[in-house]
Amino acid sequence: MTTGSGEVALIIPARNEELSLPTVLKRVPADVSRVVVVDNGSTDATAAVARAHGAEVVHEPLPGYGSACLAGIAALAGNPPAVVAFADADGSDGVENLTALLAPLLAGAAELALARRVTVASRALSPQQRFGNWLATRLIRLIWDHDYQDLGPMRAITWPALAELQMEDRNFGWTVEMQIRAIKAGLRVQEIPLPYHVRLAGESKISRTLSGVARAGTKILWVIGRELLRAEQKTPHPARGLKAHLFKE
Repeated sequence: MTTGSGEVALIIPARNEELSLPTVLKRVPADVSRVVVVDNGSTDATAAVARAHGAEVVHEPLPGYGSACLAGIAALAGNPPAVVAFADADGSDGVENLTALLAPLLAGAAELALARRVTVASRALSPQQRFGNWLATRLIRLIWDHDYQDLGPMRAITWPALAELQMEDRNFGWTVEMQIRAIKAGLRVQEIPLPYHVRLAGESKISRTLSGVARAGTKILWVIGRELLRAEQKTPHPARGLKAHLFKE
């Protein structure tokens, strides 16, 4: 893994992932020139482990997957890359496959590339996760006539396209918000089937409990409803829109 500004940056949100991070960071391909691990309120040695393996570390105390992603984006804004990728810190995404995900973006064939999870083991995704994914993608198809197959976390997007989406969700709605707004913005999107694994260590922050799954599912449905009802607009609320703060002309 190399660090420093370059064409491709990888943001890895992490909360108490000291056991998984060493393997994940060692597997980051050479296509990625900058890695930012966002320590989202960890109580273990996540930050120290990330630094020891050559990653930049950003601290975001406000809990939430979206909060961590937004903090990582803010850290890149001073010297933005051409492409930003996102992957989980638990090893389930298989960051070694990022090369395949980045290919259509670097070739100019897409603005957003999504990893469609192909489970290596059946327990990599719980039944609740499978059902929630199915329901959300079917609702998106019904409302926006776009046939997404998955809402998985690993993805890559060009910096200008990310600016256009004006991301704002701070927790479980981050991925679905990005995918719906990509449709609205007319982005060229590709879904690429990639292996999805059981996490390397520890427990999921969401799927380990029914309440966690319920909260995530409720938020995803709420985001779908919000995006349906929200009037089409190009200018975000000045206190909330990412573009207004980070992507100045």
